[in-house]
Amino acid sequence: MATDTLKSDTGASAASTVRRVLLDNGALSALVVLVAAMSLLSGDFLTTQNLLNVGVQAAVTAILAFGVTFVIVSAGIDLSVGSVAALSATVLAWTATSEGVPVWIAVILAVATGIACGLVNGALVSYGKLPPFIATLAMLSIGRGLSLVISQGSPIAFPESVSVLGDTLGGWLPVPVLVMVVMGLVTALVLGRTYIGRSMYAIGGNEEAARLSGLRVKRQKLVIYALSGLFAAVAGIVLASRLVSAQPQAAQGYELDAIAAVVIGGASLAGGVGKASGTLIGALILAVLRNGLNLLSVSAFWQQVVIGVVIALAVLLDTLRRRAGGGSAAPAASSGAGASGSGRKGAAQLAVAAVCVAAVVGAVSFFSSGSTGTATRVSMSLSTLNNPFFVQMKEGAQAEARKAGIDLTVTDAQNDASQQANQLQNFTGEGVKSIIVNPVDSDAAGPAVRAANTAGIPVVAADRGVNKADTATLVASDNVAGGRLAAKALAEKLGGKGEIVVLQGTAGTSASRERGKGFAEGLQAYPGIKVVATQPADFDRTKGLDVMTNLLQSHPKITGVFAENDEMALGAAKALGGRAGTSVEVVGFDGTPDGLKAVGAGTLYASVAQQPRELGKIAVRNAVEAARGKKIDSMVKVPVKVVTEKNVADFS
Repeated sequence: MATDTLKSDTGASAASTVRRVLLDNGALSALVVLVAAMSLLSGDFLTTQNLLNVGVQAAVTAILAFGVTFVIVSAGIDLSVGSVAALSATVLAWTATSEGVPVWIAVILAVATGIACGLVNGALVSYGKLPPFIATLAMLSIGRGLSLVISQGSPIAFPESVSVLGDTLGGWLPVPVLVMVVMGLVTALVLGRTYIGRSMYAIGGNEEAARLSGLRVKRQKLVIYALSGLFAAVAGIVLASRLVSAQPQAAQGYELDAIAAVVIGGASLAGGVGKASGTLIGALILAVLRNGLNLLSVSAFWQQVVIGVVIALAVLLDTLRRRAGGGSAAPAASSGAGASGSGRKGAAQLAVAAVCVAAVVGAVSFFSSGSTGTATRVSMSLSTLNNPFFVQMKEGAQAEARKAGIDLTVTDAQNDASQQANQLQNFTGEGVKSIIVNPVDSDAAGPAVRAANTAGIPVVAADRGVNKADTATLVASDNVAGGRLAAKALAEKLGGKGEIVVLQGTAGTSASRERGKGFAEGLQAYPGIKVVATQPADFDRTKGLDVMTNLLQSHPKITGVFAENDEMALGAAKALGGRAGTSVEVVGFDGTPDGLKAVGAGTLYASVAQQPRELGKIAVRNAVEAARGKKIDSMVKVPVKVVTEKNVADFS
């Protein structure tokens, strides 16, 4: 009887401990609920390979977030970590490859770059009296700009000896996960066992009280921001190692993910509260969400909604838990009924969170382009859906998929090479029949495509090729040839003479490089044409409008504009007003519906049409053939044509 009682008490104690841990940590509760929900909704989620994928995908965000934890605990903010990560990786790649510096010295220089950026942030905050938001926002711009200056807007190959940080040990254990764990342990040690860690909590709790108690607050802040810069440098090196190249535009927006991870993990933006374990949980929540939603084939647009809602629910759960804890504080003589009531309240909060998270994921997956139960599953990762060209490519692919009766999942990489690598990893992990990739960057997509090669999954490249990996075929327009056609069309319209400006796409993208290269080559035949200004406008209509407005102030006598896509061309035409199509000829690229409409109206002189719908259809057609083991051509060219007012009706 005593033994039975002991076993019963032990079991009850263990259950009580687990229950208490979950109720005392809202972020952990949310993570457990999410994992359970994803496991029920997708049979591919709870596998060893996919869980390792989640770890890899959380690594960079977690490392950045560990550094940001120091700053937030001390009541600061650091918006520069993404740019500092990109700059540090670029410094490493540039010094080791272009300058011939030994790799170990290049690594030290990269880390020193991150620390230096952090010290500048700390100096601006402590001695310059700038608000942390402003100081780090300035560094965000400076770091990104220096990265672009050093790299000249193009990715730089990463040294092979450092790229092992993006590989696996023993063929299965990802090195980025090990680095994440090590940096997490360092963070926990600094926060819990060092003088600077105690200083962070003191400064965040009450800076004036900390100063009056003898803390050298200004010096401490220098160290705090330097630590954030150090962790950003490590994150940048790990990220570049995964992509085997330093991307000048890498880690854009990662600062927001890092801050979200810290806050989800229980830290307070008011300072004084935060811990390494909570930050790790926050980063894992974000990674589980993105991974699970990809496996569920949730629409790329809906994913943004779901991630925002679940983040809010996670923080709300933790807030409710804190309020319940504060409200239930009672003397030692509190009754057992009161404790039981508090427990029931916590359990109710956990249950509500579980229902809300499961309902959100389930409802959105219902509206997603999920599995139809067909034998052939094809997944497609597009570089961005924030561009009409790629939206049309998606529509063409989906139309062909419906016609062929296959299940097609389309994801949006949002022009982030790391996010695209994660998506390709997820596709490989769930065992699709074939993959279509429209690379953000040809080099960065290589490692993930090689993993698909190893798994025996055929990969079709669309619009842009993949370097250092095998693809079943490349379905693409010739961007270089299109650039030459654009140069010829504009030069002939101007009679071989005039001053023009060039609006470039997003720095570092292969499309921008190739179109610009072709245009420059085409202009060589027309020495009377002078390019007076070349400026990036990131393939964006609004930026095209702003950049063109600025250029007109210094170059009012231009007679022509070449924009590397129709969106920028339309922005330029808006800035030119009545001069567009009369005294200034504008040529775009892509042949989007809005672009063709402007050509028909005479606002744009021409657009180089790529027929993106046809490109999407052909990509799916070839992916299905490859999945069925049929032989396909190594390259399929989709014709490009110059569309003017004379032939626009044929394309519209």
